Formats: sequence, structure tokens, C-alpha cells
Amino acid sequence: MLTATRTAPIRTVAPSRTFAILAVAAAAFAALQSLLNPVLQTIQQDLNTSQSTVTWVLTVWLMSAAIATPLLGRAGDMVGKKRALLLALGAVVAGSLICAIAPNVGVLLIGRVLQGLGGAVFPLSFGIIRDEFPAERVPSAIGAMAAVLSVFGGVGTILAGPIVGALSWRWLFWLPMIVELAAAALVWRFVPESPSRTGGRINWFAASLLAGWLVALLLPLSKGAGWGWSSDPVLGLFALAIVLFLAWVYVESRAGEPVIDLKMMRLPAVWTTNLVALLFGASMFAIYAFVPRFAQTSTATGYGFGLSITQSGLILLPLLVTMGIAGLLSARIPVSFKAQLGIGSAFGAIAAAGLAFFHHFQWEVAFASGVFGLGLGLVYASMSSLIIQGVAPDQTGVASGMNTNIRNIGGAVGTALFSSLITGTTQATGLPAETGYTQGFLLFAVVGFAAVAVSLIVPGRRPQAVPVPA
Repeated sequence: MLTATRTAPIRTVAPSRTFAILAVAAAAFAALQSLLNPVLQTIQQDLNTSQSTVTWVLTVWLMSAAIATPLLGRAGDMVGKKRALLLALGAVVAGSLICAIAPNVGVLLIGRVLQGLGGAVFPLSFGIIRDEFPAERVPSAIGAMAAVLSVFGGVGTILAGPIVGALSWRWLFWLPMIVELAAAALVWRFVPESPSRTGGRINWFAASLLAGWLVALLLPLSKGAGWGWSSDPVLGLFALAIVLFLAWVYVESRAGEPVIDLKMMRLPAVWTTNLVALLFGASMFAIYAFVPRFAQTSTATGYGFGLSITQSGLILLPLLVTMGIAGLLSARIPVSFKAQLGIGSAFGAIAAAGLAFFHHFQWEVAFASGVFGLGLGLVYASMSSLIIQGVAPDQTGVASGMNTNIRNIGGAVGTALFSSLITGTTQATGLPAETGYTQGFLLFAVVGFAAVAVSLIVPGRRPQAVPVPA
């Protein structure tokens, strides 16, 4: 039965307009995830810094987003998703401006921390869709938004080279800033405020513990290859992460107003879907990061293609196309979201196995990328729908935020494992050996099939076949 807040006559904004505005905001932020990966060396040279220092451009963004995503998602559930979304977009605009004019790497890192606060754009957008769309249109809208996020999360890899070649690396920040500024104005003018709010206040002690264990976990995962996996800083941070995590669980389980409701996290639809997110996230980020690197490897190694940054990005184009198609059609496929989660994970596993054995020609890598894109589109859309259907409306933001975080943790683990395999198998020239890539892709084929197994215990629900929002 629909509540009064969902049928009140003052809520007259067309859902399709709301979707379009949210899609623009989410797309610009999603692109920021991959825009900088291919051009770190260019930034390093221009700002006259070291390779180890410039990698912090990625690390501080990841940690900032990890903290902000669940906290701003929770704030949106409490005081209104529109307000929280405007705060997130404002942080992205300010951070992008600072990065674009940064005279040195220190200032650039400050801007990247502010940009990371925009990670909450994803869960807040999903929450607004649930609030504003008629119930029968929510699955298709979620699938379409998931397609936007997944496609533009990889578009940066393709666009980075041409943008830097035609303009400069600073335009990798100017362009998203312009788009997000326009999106913020449209959100302020046209997107209605949330009808479902929990009220209350944020438990800042619990929030600090959450931020602490996330940083203590993600930092060694990101820097372990350079610092050494058995080094004192890495082992110490992992130990600290365990201690802070246990303390966080203790505090949250006894809090009257928890930041993350642990009872919600134990719901069957939530914990099983989050486990798939952890596993599939590892494969997803590894494919994004290492397929272009494989393609850029010199032909002198006996296996690489020697492609430029732009050319190696284009090899992922089939992935982006099939991912977008699968995400858009997810709600119209006459099988449950649970089944789509398993099918998508299977596509990902098969694609990773294909890359392990068939990577001698560019078309083989491109074809496998396309198959992986089908899986990624289905997993993104079905995972988001399962989480949103599995929690109360006033928990949408924080639940989606934690799902995003868990996927990012999986990505950090996957990238670290793949990087270790590559650096552990080098040729006499110092370049990675082919066996490192083969072992890495095989590892994530196994991880993909593990995700298929977990998807079998996810509670299922059959989606309704409805049109994708215009």
C-alpha cells in the first residue's frame, strides 16, 4: 500500500527528468575513477614529483570515498538525500577546481580528498530513484543508473589519452567540474527532497571507528606492493584494521542510533549480495587496470601489443558497450535478479578464463572484454536492485553506500593480488612475464565462479518487465 508521502500532489516533478539529472551527476563522478589511471606518469613529470608520491593521487581518493560514501549515505537517510547530494556535488566541484589549478602534488592531493567525498553520489542517487519513481518503474531505473555508473566508470580509461593529447591533464579536472557544477544547479532547482527520513543524529565515535578501519585496511592494500607485504607498516596497519573493526562492531551493536545498522547488514539479501560485490569487485577492478597495461606492453616481450594509452583504452570499448546494454535491459530480462547476479558472475569468470588462455591477438582480448562487460552490466544492475529491495526506504542510502564500499574493498584486494603476481614474475629485461598475467586472469576466473556459488544463496525476486526511463 502506497504511503501518503508517495502520492502527495506536491510531488509533481517528472521522474524521467530527475533520472536524467542524477545520471549526469553520477556519470561525471564515475568517470573520475578511471580518468587518472592512464596519465599518472604525465602528472608526475609535470609536477616534478616521484612515482611513489604520485600514486597517492589514487590512494587518497579511494580512502576519502570509502569514508564519505556510507556516512553521507546515512546523512541522506536522516536529513534528506537532496541535501546530502548537493553537499557531495559541491565537494566534487571544489576538489576539481583545486586539482585543476594545483601548483604541486600536495595541493593536488588536497583536491583529490575533496573529490572523494563525491562517492556518496551513487547511493544517494539510488535512494532518490526509490523515493521518486513509481514502484513498478524502480527496477528499470535502477538498472539504467547502474549502467550509467558502470559504463562511465570505464569511459575515463578511453577518454584520458585524447583529452591530455588535445588539451592537458588539468582538463581531466576542469571538464568534470563544469559538468558537476551544472548538475548541482539542476539538482537544487528540480530534484525534490526525500519523503522518507529517519531523523536522529550521527554517532561520531562510531563514524570515527568506521573511518579508521577502512583507512587502515585500504592503505596497506593500496601500498603493499611498494612497501612490502611483510613490512612493519603493512602488517601493523592490517592489525590496526582488525582492532578498529572489532571495536566498531562492538560500539555499533550497542548504539541507539548506529551509523550502520548491523541488523540490516545481516539481512540475507544484504550480506549475500555484499559478498558477491566483494568477489566481483576484485575481478572488475583487475580487468580495468590490467587489460590496458597488458595491451601497452612492448611486443619485444613476446606477448604484448605495444599500444599507446589511447589505443589500449579502446580495447576496453566492447566492455563498455556490452555493459551498458546489459544494464539497461536488466529489468526487462524475464529472470530474477538473483539469477542475473549468477549469470553475470559466470560471464565474468568465463571472460577472465578466456583472457588467461586466449590473448595472443587484439580481437581475442577485445572479445573477452565484451563478454566481461555483459557480466558486469548484469551484476551491477541486479546487485543494486537486490540491495534496495532488501532494506527499508529509509536505509537505502547507507545500505547502497556500504555495498559500494565493499565492492571497492574487493577491487583494492584484487588489484593488489594481480599486481603481486605480475611483479613476482619478470623477464630478464625487467618487464613482467606473460605468466604473471596468465596466473592473474586464472585467479579471477576462480573468484568469478566463487561469486556464482554465493549468488545461489541470495534471496531472489522476479523483476517486472517495464520500459527503461527516457
